[in-house]
Amino acid sequence: MIKIPYYETSYFSFSNFSSHSIKIDGVLYPTVEHAFHAAKFDNEKIKEEIKSAGSPLKAFEIGKKYKPQRRSNWDETKVSVLQKIIAEKVKQHDEVRKALLATGNEEIIEDNPLDDFWGNGKDGNGQNHMGKILMRIRNELQFQ
Repeated sequence: MIKIPYYETSYFSFSNFSSHSIKIDGVLYPTVEHAFHAAKFDNEKIKEEIKSAGSPLKAFEIGKKYKPQRRSNWDETKVSVLQKIIAEKVKQHDEVRKALLATGNEEIIEDNPLDDFWGNGKDGNGQNHMGKILMRIRNELQFQ
């Protein structure tokens, strides 16, 4: 089992905050975090404000600020949207792809006590969607 702490570690390249730019649907974002939060909205002005945010944390904060204006289907689509974005990150950055493949067949857990949806939560029994996304992408890479 590989636990990926929520904060900076040797697995930081897997973080949505890592400084790997990502091109999605012809648009270049500074990080996965920027692309993910921009994807929450149909409003082009909000999307541009998020894309132009000076840091991944700022992109997160802007996304939170406009929460009432999110796409109506966001909760149903957010996991598949993040998987698409992370798959592009892995495809576009060799070092991320190599690091992911180097995890072998180990279980990947986002060790985040503050988030029981994306991470494992404070009791370790969270849904770990981030870890599951990484493992699905790794599995696809192993069979290419």
